[in-house]
Amino acid sequence: MGFFDQLKSRTQEMSGQLKTRAGQFKSKEFANASMAMCALIAAADGSIDPSERQRTEGVITSNDILAVFPPDELRQKFAFYADRLVRDFEFGKVEAIATIAKLKSKPDHARAVIQIGIIIGGADGDFDDNEKRAVREACFAVGIPPAEFDL
Repeated sequence: MGFFDQLKSRTQEMSGQLKTRAGQFKSKEFANASMAMCALIAAADGSIDPSERQRTEGVITSNDILAVFPPDELRQKFAFYADRLVRDFEFGKVEAIATIAKLKSKPDHARAVIQIGIIIGGADGDFDDNEKRAVREACFAVGIPPAEFDL
């Protein structure tokens, strides 16, 4: 099985696992961390072009795991973190990672946010090195070994 097929299979598996437990993640902290992760993945190469922003918002609002939150609320949170990253990538990155790190004491929530990052990163069929690096940094922030996700 090729890398793309493995990635697609793995993200479908993660999505299915998260979908069955989606209700347990309904908290402001989880929503913030999820949107920080999505913005971090969208900006992983240092910028977010309009089509990338639109594509990411589309994935966010159609994602079954995030369906427990109002779509407009998610869009606003994503825009907040994305705008921070666009304005000053390094500062925005620190802020996004700090938001994700707030889930360190909730390993199930932290793993779900990491999985969302992988799903977002693989949504276009190319989970590139910048996106992998962003997910690894998030893993370190919440104390989860990146190897757990084959990173």
